[in-house]
Amino acid sequence: MTAAVLFENVSRHFGAVRAVDAVDLAIAEGEFFAMLGPSGSGKTTCLRLMAGFEQPTGGHIEIFGETAEGVPPYRRSVNTVFQDYALFPHLNILDNVAYGLMVKGVGRQERQKAAEDALAMVKLPGYGVRRPGQLSGGQRQRVALARALVNKPKVLLLDEPLGALDLKLREQMQEELKSLQKSLGITFVFVTHDQGEALSMADRIAVFNDGKIQQLGTPEEVYKQPKTRFVADFVGSSNVLPPEFVAQLGAAGRYASLRPEAITLGGSSAGKLVLDGTVLSRSFLGAANRVLVSVNGTKINVMSPAATSIPAEGNPVRLSFDRTDLHLMDAAS
Repeated sequence: MTAAVLFENVSRHFGAVRAVDAVDLAIAEGEFFAMLGPSGSGKTTCLRLMAGFEQPTGGHIEIFGETAEGVPPYRRSVNTVFQDYALFPHLNILDNVAYGLMVKGVGRQERQKAAEDALAMVKLPGYGVRRPGQLSGGQRQRVALARALVNKPKVLLLDEPLGALDLKLREQMQEELKSLQKSLGITFVFVTHDQGEALSMADRIAVFNDGKIQQLGTPEEVYKQPKTRFVADFVGSSNVLPPEFVAQLGAAGRYASLRPEAITLGGSSAGKLVLDGTVLSRSFLGAANRVLVSVNGTKINVMSPAATSIPAEGNPVRLSFDRTDLHLMDAAS
């Protein structure tokens, strides 16, 4: 099957800076694909290479089997939704959505009908006569989405489109984006630095750092089986245990990941690995408590249900966890 987007040894250099460094990537048709990483990791540059806003320094890019190098953005079967929405303030919503079709020479009646359909798709029917300044941030985000979808792209590129929204609205839009992608069946490529967004929406995730893909896999694989210390720490903030500490637990002397929620404070420890430590700090987070424990100088974070009884700071505490929750990472990571 032809990949929706294919990168073969793709690089993009800005002088001495390797923003994208020999990336290989194949995104399947109809996939919700997330590119996750901190600022400057290369994820947004990869998106811009897909869109045609940047050209590769080296390597080869294909979009549905067609070579993309040198092809301008308007001739690619992709559309982009930006974080700042980039709506025209002097146009009403209907004309904003229909703008791309106008540029293509589509007749006014046809493009307005398509724009109305796109607004209905994003749950904004009847909003066409308003101006962008009359809408909330969430509504403007939907308009930007409709403007991209009205062109019927084969690939929709989303550059941190939820970053400007508050938490509750962001969570709502995550659900709606995933539902919309399933109903449309087109390929979504979503760039984010938010681990929760990537884990909750994506079919697969590529974790970027220093211009390279550190790990590629399903949300479950990336979260539960991180390959490197960077992935373990960035995706879900796991405890990264040093090799000498891991060896004392009877495992191979390699770096290991131990998720905070896999650890139990006190209670029955039958058949489990047990560690004795001292409470350094504790924080109430609503549904859970975050507890920082020192075990022979190694700091371990624990996420415990809110109802759990936690010793005061400076007091001893016992930790227990299943051996299967201790994930050994690549020896060179």
